[in-house]
Amino acid sequence: MSADSYLTIAAEAVDEFTEKRSRFIGAIRPVKTEEEAQAFIRERCKTYWDAKHNVYAYVLDGGNLCRFSDDGEPQGTAGIPVLDVLRKEGLTDCVVVVTRYFGGILLGGGGLVRAYSHGAKIAVDAAGVVEMRLSLIGEITCDYAQYGYIPALLAEHGATVTDTRFGEAVTVEFCLPKEGRGALEAALTDRSAGRLSPTFIGEKRVAHPVKR
Repeated sequence: MSADSYLTIAAEAVDEFTEKRSRFIGAIRPVKTEEEAQAFIRERCKTYWDAKHNVYAYVLDGGNLCRFSDDGEPQGTAGIPVLDVLRKEGLTDCVVVVTRYFGGILLGGGGLVRAYSHGAKIAVDAAGVVEMRLSLIGEITCDYAQYGYIPALLAEHGATVTDTRFGEAVTVEFCLPKEGRGALEAALTDRSAGRLSPTFIGEKRVAHPVKR
């Protein structure tokens, strides 16, 4: 992973399973601040106020800030396993809460670690993982004849068209991973015989799905 990108989850999600009559509900949400993470934790605790445990972990700031809680489970059997799932997946800017309704059968230390790890993992899988890449915002202005090959050329170089404006000329706005700039400029110059070149007007983070 380069300094211009990081992994996080695509969306909020929930999934659950049952282990020896204990019900485990894994919930995850993308967050940017500790305040947002704590708000999600309070929300889950309020929704599942009657549960035996609401274990949580979150990672922020590229992994530099991590917090977790066992919420009454034996030390090291709940919060750390949830946090370890986020670390192993390489995720940041997200919070997980795994709720447990006790089913009357003790799982033991190893069983708890496996159960809470699984609760976090199914939440991650339900949410989906994306790579947030720092991308260039660019524009190409061309005539209608040239426009015929522009979208395909952009796609070939990993760019995503975000807007197309039709007037006396056509202006195509796109996002492009920073490392693709040189190759796109060269390809566009070659295809247009030097008549076209992209204009870059800024940067932003763009989500790209990650296959697992």
